Amino acid sequence: MSSRLSPTEFLYGCSIDPAVLELRPDYRALLLVAEGLEPQADNEVADDLIRRAEARAAALLADTPVDQLPQISAWRDAYRSFGAKPQRTRNSLEALTRRAAAGLPRVNALTDIYNAISVLHQIPLGGEDFERYEGPARLARATGEEEFDTIAAGEPAIEHPEPGEVIWRDDAGVTCRRWNWRQGRRTALSAETTTAFFILDALAPLADGQLDEAGEALGQALESLGSAVQVSKRMAGAL
Repeated sequence: MSSRLSPTEFLYGCSIDPAVLELRPDYRALLLVAEGLEPQADNEVADDLIRRAEARAAALLADTPVDQLPQISAWRDAYRSFGAKPQRTRNSLEALTRRAAAGLPRVNALTDIYNAISVLHQIPLGGEDFERYEGPARLARATGEEEFDTIAAGEPAIEHPEPGEVIWRDDAGVTCRRWNWRQGRRTALSAETTTAFFILDALAPLADGQLDEAGEALGQALESLGSAVQVSKRMAGAL
């Protein structure tokens, strides 16, 4: 990370533009940095969480259509507020919940843990490589000129968000499009990630206590990925 901020400095440098809160005043974020990770470790905690998440998704979808689950419905409304079509660009929670009932994808322990926590707690959750950030994370509405490093048609590509789109970004460009739809390549977790940054997104009816519980569950699970894992957190609405 070019600015060489400590996790605490990074977390307290993160911000949410008031223009985003005008769309959804009920939005809150829990930001978490975990140091000392061993992402490729074999991990029974990850395996157990995946099994529990798959069972949770199956139970939720047994009686309720996926788009009517409370948090998924809330995020669909949030997408509509800035002009996105949720049936075409599904928020990360909806995409995972749909997949979980038939079996979540397995990547590595680090990714598997945060995917499982997302489904279990029904909250969008993104994980990225802290060391690849250029300055703190910022949630803003795009001008349309920002660069987003992604894959298109199987090849590396630079895209640009739509003007007014809600994006997470740093000093170098977009890190995640449409609030929590698609993460970029530049800050993606990898087999070399030892310090990770996580964003847990919440809208009503999810309460602050539930958001904190999801963060606690994530932090405890991450502590199984190394003998010296340290977790720093910050939770707020208008950061």
